[in-house]
Amino acid sequence: MKKIITQICSFIAVSLFFVCHSAVAQVNFDDYFVNATLRLDYTFVGDVSAQHIALDELSTSPRWYGKRQYLDSIPMAGNGQLIARDTETGKVVYRHSFSTLFQEWLSYDEAKMHARAFENVFLMPMPRKAVDVTIELRDNRHRPTAVYTHRVNPSDILIRHIGDKQRTPYVTLQAADDTARCIRIAYVAEGYRQDEMEAFLDKAREANEALFAHEPFRAMRNRFHIVAVLSPSEDSGTSQPKDGQWKNTALGSHFDTFYSNRYLTTLRLKRLHDWLAGIPYEHIIILVNTEHYGGGGILNSYNLAMTRHRLFRPVVVHEFGHSFAGLADEYAYESEAIPMYPADVEPWEANITTKVNFAAKWQDMLTKPQGGKGKPKKVMQAKPIVRDSVPKVGLYEGAGYSLKGVWRPCEDCRMRTNENPEFCPVCRRAIQRVIDFYTK
Repeated sequence: MKKIITQICSFIAVSLFFVCHSAVAQVNFDDYFVNATLRLDYTFVGDVSAQHIALDELSTSPRWYGKRQYLDSIPMAGNGQLIARDTETGKVVYRHSFSTLFQEWLSYDEAKMHARAFENVFLMPMPRKAVDVTIELRDNRHRPTAVYTHRVNPSDILIRHIGDKQRTPYVTLQAADDTARCIRIAYVAEGYRQDEMEAFLDKAREANEALFAHEPFRAMRNRFHIVAVLSPSEDSGTSQPKDGQWKNTALGSHFDTFYSNRYLTTLRLKRLHDWLAGIPYEHIIILVNTEHYGGGGILNSYNLAMTRHRLFRPVVVHEFGHSFAGLADEYAYESEAIPMYPADVEPWEANITTKVNFAAKWQDMLTKPQGGKGKPKKVMQAKPIVRDSVPKVGLYEGAGYSLKGVWRPCEDCRMRTNENPEFCPVCRRAIQRVIDFYTK
């Protein structure tokens, strides 16, 4: 574990936003927290010129299902952080990284014209005594755009109690060997009526097998605890705004997010976590009852995918790469060019680089020339993708929605195309590090 923490700490040179502590400085869970969950609901509002954060509501539910070690560390920077400090001493006792739809929306033209508000929900262990919680949002240059701090007193009578009496029914799909140190995933039904729950469970099992068919998940399967949450909808399916179809579903999901036809998301994060109150979960995979192609994945928020399309299995795995491990998209198309990664800033995502600080990425994994002598060989994309049983790790230009100036590790990967059957070696290593961070 010390080796992994050291590797993570090396990424500080890429972004000062990524703060990590050594194993020696660990925060003891029982000194600062009790075995319960604190849910923090916020509203993020603004446009490209200014962003603001406001506290909406605090809730608590029985038991804490997240990490209990490395509480003040994070395995990746993300586009934002939640930082809890002990009020008396100012010591950082909990840290969590995330990305949000709000921050993604800021890259679209709509954000230049008017402001919008987005729900956001974060979880942390319930503090024993008062803590000061800070929410920080950062832009693609790792600069702070909004910072908000508020005090949480665990004796506050207005902290709502949820999940102790009424819980959504759920089915355990697999149990971890060690439930004290495991990663918990909840599959959540969206657009499935009560009479369609058997179909949802079939799809949850199918998604689960697809996920654990991939390395390193396959080898680490016993570290995951999986449930399927039976959240019923009034209507079957999901909303399709471009066709004028709006449905009454458990999570209010819809296509055409940010006017992109295949972008399927939900903006109702408070409703999502209401369905999950009291259930053992940390990471969320939403399965949407539709035959139309689409999905989305947001780091430490949720992964969402359609279930009745032929590409369901690769899409749900790809989106989990985003939501669980913070992997970037490795594709780039002329029609979808989005300038998300400045050429003079190293992205925090482990599987793309602008070469500003390539040494902190996969330089150590570059495929060496035959014979193993000489300098590592840099491989540049010049031909259509030709798959290899042993992917050659190099520098292939075209990733992160940009045809130029952003590089990926291999010609192809699960984070690039639906056709590729595996994560590339760099993505596998990134996923392995996250699994180890939470379970070792």
